[in-house]
Amino acid sequence: MVVTIEIRKMYRYPFERVVDMHLNKYPTPLEEHIKGIKTVEEKKDSSGIIYRRRIAICNNVLPSILRKVRLMNVDDVYMEEESWLDEKRKTMNIQSRCLTWSQYATLQEVSIFRESTANPNWTEFWQMGSISVTGVGRLNRLFEHFAQSFFRRGVKKSVNVMEAILEQRYGHPCS
Repeated sequence: MVVTIEIRKMYRYPFERVVDMHLNKYPTPLEEHIKGIKTVEEKKDSSGIIYRRRIAICNNVLPSILRKVRLMNVDDVYMEEESWLDEKRKTMNIQSRCLTWSQYATLQEVSIFRESTANPNWTEFWQMGSISVTGVGRLNRLFEHFAQSFFRRGVKKSVNVMEAILEQRYGHPCS
């Protein structure tokens, strides 16, 4: 079974500020599960699009009952994020995936930041994520249930962290 989650959010801050916050928000005390993010590749193509590949190191948040499966009992979970920033068109497309446990589960996210058509001082955000667990036999559904619940909370928390950091750095949002 594949579990999908979708979110749309309007940040009332200009595109450049929102993208800067996304690229620089971690680590932060507002999100204790993300230990750090390292850029492993960055390049600009002839059209001006900036490609970045980053690896996030996160705490393993699986509950102890699920960590009894030996393969799930690791300290760190690694996520890969690839992004394409087009500063001229004011869009950033992102694809993320979990590198840890990839032989047992697929966790993918697609995100888009773009300048709002309603107000050029605002930024539209859209994200769709999917989780599918296939490699742990009868426990697949249990892992999917936990992943769905954690993912929903994580998406909300990520949006709240982003808003809090934007407000701390730039003040109240633009009208």
